[in-house]
Amino acid sequence: MRYLPGILAMATIVVASNILVQHLLGQWLTYGAFTYPLAFLVNDTTNRLQGARAARIVVVSGFFVGVICSLIGSQIEGEFGPLVSFRVALASGLAFLAGQLIDISVFNRLRNRVRWWPAPLAATLIGSVLDTCVFFTIAFAVSLSFLEPGNDVTWANETLPLLGLGPAAPLWISLAAADLCVKLVLGIFALLPFRAMVWRFSPRIA
Repeated sequence: MRYLPGILAMATIVVASNILVQHLLGQWLTYGAFTYPLAFLVNDTTNRLQGARAARIVVVSGFFVGVICSLIGSQIEGEFGPLVSFRVALASGLAFLAGQLIDISVFNRLRNRVRWWPAPLAATLIGSVLDTCVFFTIAFAVSLSFLEPGNDVTWANETLPLLGLGPAAPLWISLAAADLCVKLVLGIFALLPFRAMVWRFSPRIA
């Protein structure tokens, strides 16, 4: 199957990120923040080499793998309840679809530019912003508590200096800001492997 490499790569990233997100790295991040952005690299590389239809198939495959991971996580009890709550599962799925699909749309609008880098860069950065906003808002904003009344997210709405330095803001805003910063930085660095893979497998369209 010609789409299998992209599907396997996306599935691996989704599974790894669902595991690593359970492990904290400092005050604002988890280890999953450093693997999840690679989904945009897989998406953009597939799009460039095989087209938008192939990229959508890879994204949908990753979404279903994420759903399976969420179902498994919801059955595992952690210190404060299930590892994956309904809100987090919903936020994760919607954020993944929104971010990855807008990535495809932006990439397609820019794919015929003379230079090779505007399409993957703009697609990844815009997709990352949307992904982050959707996930953290749905998962932790107190105004959306009706989505899962039994899930107490008051801890995420504790008012603290933004990233420990800036103006006062809910904790989840700092978590979102730190996560987005990692996505944006990795999105820039991902241009190098994107270029290398496209050149390796199809130099005429690199």
